[in-house]
Amino acid sequence: MRYYLVAGEASGDLHGANLMKALKVFDTNAEFRFFGGNLMEAEGGTLVKHYADMAYMGLVEVIVNLPAILKNLKQCKQDINNWQPDVLVLIDFPGFNLKVAAYAKSIGLPVNYYISPKVWAWNQKRVLKIKKIVDYLFCILPFEVDFYKSWGMEVDYVGNPLLDAVAAFEPEPDFLQRHQLAGKKIIALLPGSRKQEINHLLPQMLGVAGHFPDHQLVIAGAPSFNQEYYNQFLADKSIPVLFNATYNLLSHADAAVVASGTATLETALFNVPQVVVYKGNPLTIAVARIVVKLDFISLVNLIMNRGVVKELIQEDCTSAKIIAELDLIINNRIYREDMLKGYDELDERMGQPGASAKTAALIVKYATNK
Repeated sequence: MRYYLVAGEASGDLHGANLMKALKVFDTNAEFRFFGGNLMEAEGGTLVKHYADMAYMGLVEVIVNLPAILKNLKQCKQDINNWQPDVLVLIDFPGFNLKVAAYAKSIGLPVNYYISPKVWAWNQKRVLKIKKIVDYLFCILPFEVDFYKSWGMEVDYVGNPLLDAVAAFEPEPDFLQRHQLAGKKIIALLPGSRKQEINHLLPQMLGVAGHFPDHQLVIAGAPSFNQEYYNQFLADKSIPVLFNATYNLLSHADAAVVASGTATLETALFNVPQVVVYKGNPLTIAVARIVVKLDFISLVNLIMNRGVVKELIQEDCTSAKIIAELDLIINNRIYREDMLKGYDELDERMGQPGASAKTAALIVKYATNK
């Protein structure tokens, strides 16, 4: 069968690649065409648009970049129509993908949605729209099943795909030596994959430099950027930026400063104590604080429904507060152990790997039985 996938950010590229790998097991004749990234491209098929040209986060950012977003949306619809896939798989990225879903529904193309839009966070009535335009919804957070059921929608819980990615990871044995990192413990800096995230967060993260002499800072570079882009933030600081090496970096890190998003959960799965940070356009944050009805923003705390990791948001996201939190993580044994115990509970709640295989099996089953 012909599968058209749409992923609009780095995490979607990762999950899309693992899903494609699993689909090839259940459908040996699978053909792929997609909006995504380098990881999906490595699985074969045709990359139509890279997520680096699509990822705009926040109200103000979306408004400013609306012409580009509309152009991408038009291209996606036209390409789907031209290629005539058997199956459409939308991966997260709801602002864009729900519009693609509505179009697909209008032309009779079955819509599979992998990784539910976070409608439980705000404007829950969006579920009514999702019921109309999404045929099969695959959720990765256990509490989402009951949430959708309360709105009269049956969904499939498939587990979390990050467990697949972490389980499949094989560390490079000479990683530290190859990057000249042996000798000092590592504080990993994960400032995100979007330009606006990095612009807001990396300067605050770099304020940590020099405050922990027994540690070295290492930046996890986003694959859609290059060294030159990061150099504008580094000035005279000699801090390595490693690309396509985040899991290797986390497997050796003693602590981490992480942009809110998928990476917070990945960091926890690697058992690295962390401080979660987020800073955005002030207007965007002001609106979010009005409409979002959540006590936490990090996936770790949301899944656990309590504060396992510290979240420094907007005005609290300063170098001084990051340093203070890292000091507790590195030098306060009880504080560190409590966080790691929280990670142990998180592991139990997350369950076992297999989300990609479960989702792929269901997609093939539903497509075959349509």
